[in-house]
Amino acid sequence: MASPRLETYCCPNRDAATQLVMNFQPEVFCGVCIGSASVSLLLTILQLLPKKGQSLRKMPKASSSSTILLLISICDILGGLGMIFRSSVWLGFPGFIANISVVNNTDVWPSAFCVGSAMWIQLLYSAGFWWLFCYAVDSYLVVRRSAGLSTIVLYHMMTWGLAVMLCVEGIALLYYPSLSSCENGLEHAIPHYITTYAPLLLVLVVNPILFRRTVSAVASLLKGRQGIYTENERRLGTEIQIRYFKIMLVFVICWSSNIINESLLFYLEMQPDINEMVLKNIRSAALITWIIMGVLNPMQGFLFTLAFYGWTGWRVDLKWRKREIPWESMSSSTAGENAYPSPVNYQSNIHDSQKISTTDSQQTDEAISMLSEGNTSGDDRLIRSSPIYQGW
Repeated sequence: MASPRLETYCCPNRDAATQLVMNFQPEVFCGVCIGSASVSLLLTILQLLPKKGQSLRKMPKASSSSTILLLISICDILGGLGMIFRSSVWLGFPGFIANISVVNNTDVWPSAFCVGSAMWIQLLYSAGFWWLFCYAVDSYLVVRRSAGLSTIVLYHMMTWGLAVMLCVEGIALLYYPSLSSCENGLEHAIPHYITTYAPLLLVLVVNPILFRRTVSAVASLLKGRQGIYTENERRLGTEIQIRYFKIMLVFVICWSSNIINESLLFYLEMQPDINEMVLKNIRSAALITWIIMGVLNPMQGFLFTLAFYGWTGWRVDLKWRKREIPWESMSSSTAGENAYPSPVNYQSNIHDSQKISTTDSQQTDEAISMLSEGNTSGDDRLIRSSPIYQGW
């Protein structure tokens, strides 16, 4: 589970609200985190592995969209591994963890483990938020014909740069001047919470706007291509819109509990005594959402692969051999094959004799093709039957 409370718990003089949730059934909570993260990790890897009976798809050229989707999954996998490691140590070595609460403790390893594991989890999930934001930006730029593979370098710089900068800045402000004196006031904690939740709120607010504008631009592209808007084009636009809706739905499901929980805990922190009877319902709600976070946060990785690729099946093909793609049997291309289930690029299904001759038409088809990547549903035949992919 990714929460700034993990870093706050590393402070020996932590606030009462953090103490409340972190000391609530820690064995059960860690077990829930390990179980949820393990299931998500296994299913995510299963989703990304090639399957029997399915030829590994080649892509004529890579796209920034497919790269971003893979990087989001990698961030979720690594974040889940950090969650499993942290919770396992917490369960297996309770005496080691207990030393974190000792003020002026000379053993630095418990605090180092606490800070390091919390930063690892926070950094990877924060990077995943930034990559998801980049995906929305890239989708909009692609349909506006202002993006390409060259922009992936800028996305890397922005994502990792901002994720590291915000994480380090938040931790530095929280632990200044030392672990023993952190959390002495909200001036330490508030900047840390802001840097943690800034990318999450950015995705919640900005991504729906970018997705909506992208869908509108796709409709304009489809209409302008022939001057008409047929049923196939309409359903293609609907497919893209549903895909964006699934992505945002998964994000809201997995992270809305964090926002609710943090709001409740901040309210409790403002009270002179959080153990008052009038606050019983608020404490119960905070503890319930705390457990829900432990279940839903790690499941983001698997749920995102469902939104990106659909269900890819159980039958894994571990024979890593090259396969010839029927429609490329006459091609002399030597491009490598993807080891994960690549998002579908419908441009590879167009025969040379059917390719569009004008540059504008090619750019339009490529833009729609990139936006359709990852769609492995039964509507593939419908999308390929659209005039966009028939070359008129």
